[in-house]
Amino acid sequence: MALIMATKIVAPNVWGPIADHTGRRIDLIRIASLLSVAAFGVLLFRTDPLSMYLALTAYAFFWNASLPQFEAITLNHLRSDAHRYSRIRLWGSVGFIVAVLLMPILLKVEDLGLSVLPAVVFFLLVAIWLTTLVVSEYATQRDTRDAGEFLDVLRQPRTVAFLVACLLAQASHGPYYTFFSIYLADHGYSKETIGILWALGVAAEVGVFFSVHRWLVRFGAANILLVALALTVLRWVMIATLVDSILFLVLAQTLHAASFGLLHAAAIHLVHSLFPGKTQGRGQALYSSVSFGAGGAIGSLASGIAWAHWEPVWVFLLAAGVALLGLFVALRGFAAVGPREPAA
Repeated sequence: MALIMATKIVAPNVWGPIADHTGRRIDLIRIASLLSVAAFGVLLFRTDPLSMYLALTAYAFFWNASLPQFEAITLNHLRSDAHRYSRIRLWGSVGFIVAVLLMPILLKVEDLGLSVLPAVVFFLLVAIWLTTLVVSEYATQRDTRDAGEFLDVLRQPRTVAFLVACLLAQASHGPYYTFFSIYLADHGYSKETIGILWALGVAAEVGVFFSVHRWLVRFGAANILLVALALTVLRWVMIATLVDSILFLVLAQTLHAASFGLLHAAAIHLVHSLFPGKTQGRGQALYSSVSFGAGGAIGSLASGIAWAHWEPVWVFLLAAGVALLGLFVALRGFAAVGPREPAA
């Protein structure tokens, strides 16, 4: 699992420059998706540790390379309707809900159990690759400034602030993704209740993806990002201090709509506006590796260390403090241009 996380940091930044230089994103996505299928297919035949290490590392390297480029293609197709991105992204959340509802049923089938899981994932990866074959490339304008412009964008205070804020936001999720179920079980919640609370969070995420495109147009992506960070702080404080109240836990889980849904939708739009022209692929790759890669890795590691030495309430309060720091960084970074800039 650590190897998979490590590739989230490396892979996007290896493939992003190639995609920007060639301008053939969909071809790279098709190749990466096919290689993901081939790498994961090894697990159908070999389950010794070395084979799993090599297969999962290769799979994750190609899989994590394709995701940011698909974000770029989606936004290029939408162009002036980029605010509609969330209406497309919500189907990823729907797929997650379908998977977590159907897989437990399938795993209970007699004589199958966990042995069927690699085959199911392999089938889904094949379906994804076949889907890429019918997605068309969008011809982006060639930009001769290329590398120089990318470095210029990176030097801008608002770009640095944006990336640091996203890293801190994802790092603050470390205790939640790693220990939330254990935390609830220690406070007497049943497995069924814990499962419902997880599903509620994803359902809230789907709900916000239906509406956030209108909010992006009305309030601007930067404003949405600031609100999402503030609500993320509130969410971790509620989970830390009000865990014994099912009412407040339900409310905290609905805030997943903000801590992931709002934040990710706003971030994708800010990347699209901060990184113009041929820098788009590297911008999406950098956002993915910094936030979900580095932020996720730091958050998981730090929460594991803190959980071993602190009371859980202090671990989640630490997460709130990290998210609050992200909010402060974002406020300072966008102050010079106003919180609504750059526009969605």
